[in-house]
Order: sequence, then C-alpha cells, then structure tokens
Amino acid sequence: MSLGAHLLELRRRFLISAAALVVGMIIAFFIADPIIHLLTEPIREIADRRGIPNSALLNFGTITAGFDFRLRMAFSIGVFIAAPMLLYQVWAFIMPGLTRKEVKYTVGFLCAAIPLFFAGCAAGWFVMPNIIELMSRFVPEGGVNFFNYKEYYDFIFKLLLVLGVAFVLPVALVLLNFAGMMTGKAILKAWRWAILTITLFTAMATPAADVVSMFMLAVPMIVLYFAAVLVAILHDRQVAKRRAKDPVLGGLA
Repeated sequence: MSLGAHLLELRRRFLISAAALVVGMIIAFFIADPIIHLLTEPIREIADRRGIPNSALLNFGTITAGFDFRLRMAFSIGVFIAAPMLLYQVWAFIMPGLTRKEVKYTVGFLCAAIPLFFAGCAAGWFVMPNIIELMSRFVPEGGVNFFNYKEYYDFIFKLLLVLGVAFVLPVALVLLNFAGMMTGKAILKAWRWAILTITLFTAMATPAADVVSMFMLAVPMIVLYFAAVLVAILHDRQVAKRRAKDPVLGGLA
C-alpha cells in the first residue's frame, strides 16, 4: 500500500473506533447510576462511622457539575464497553505489516496483558475504599468531608489505571525476552531492584499509614515479576536446546 492508502486506512479505522466509543458512552450514560453508587459507597460509610448525617458528601459546586460528572463516568465506562472494537481496529491496522512471528508474539501479549490489566484495576478497586476510609480518619473531630467530584473521580480513575498498567509490566518483560532483547537470568539478577521498585510504587499508591493495602498490592506484583522470570528462563532453555540441535532454527526461535 502507498502512504496515501495507509493514511486512508488509518482514517477509516479511527472513525470506526470513534463511533464505537460514542456508542459506548451513550450506553454508559444511562447505566452509570449503579457504578456511581458503588464509587460513592466509601463516602456513605465514612458518614455512618461518624454517626453524623451529611458529615461526608460528594460535592458538586456548580450548576453543570452533575452533568460533567456523569459525562466523565460515561467516558470511562464507554471505553470499557468499546474496548473490544477499539482493540480490533488497532489490530486490523497493524496486523498486515507483521511477520508470522510478530503476529504470534502480539497475540500472546494481548491474551496475557488484557486479563492482567483488569486484574490490576480490580486490585485497585478492592483497596480504594480502605484508602479513602483511612485518609478520612485524619479529619479533626467535628470536621466534615466535602469531596470535590472532580478530585474524587480523578483519584479513583488514576489509581485503577496506574495499577492496571503496573500489572501488565511483567508481560512486557516476557515480551522483551521472547524478542531476544533480555535473558531470563538478566531479569532475575535485578530482583532486588524490582522488589524495591514495587515496594516504593505501592507505598506511593497507598497512604503511608495503610500498610495492609500496600501489602495487598505489593504481593501480587512481586509474584507476577517472578512468574515472568520463570517464563523467561524456561524460554531461554528451550531456545538453547533448539540451537544445540539446529543452530539455524534456534536463531529463529
């Protein structure tokens, strides 16, 4: 295909993706209430714990704030609804230019990365109420919590996104190993730095006093790191055996 044909194809894929996102947002706009109820559950629990009505509220300070909040929720949920179509459009655009080996690696990466991303989001969703509850305890007695809706939404959205990406990083290490850019032993050699980085990351993602949430996030990430090391080492051994039998085929592994 010529450059012009590639650009036309890119535009077509982009328009289809945009249409899928709009449809997903429209659907999400009308089904957002149960999810908003779940998001605001920690706020209601804070008020119940204090035993004072309206001592913790989600604050909407402008006339259009409620509509803006629902749009933000519709976008987040809409991306989730449209994700299969978005991923397919990306795949359909790049797949014709990949070799058979690259196609295999890409499919394997997606099959592993997508579940891990949502597992990271689920972990963030699980610890999120504990974080909000813990931080609310620093409010002086008699004080109230008025959570600005933008800051509340941004905190939860960024927490889920960052943890989702963090859970995918071990798959990226395996992909680098399969591409021949990093050996399993090299990944394992950096285990001390990996654990230190994971510990610092989870410490920053959770409040300093919430050791339980930090532990709950750090453990699965460390397990995933060593799982990536194991997969990489096993792959290196397979490549070494193939090279011992046939150097040419081994170099293509």
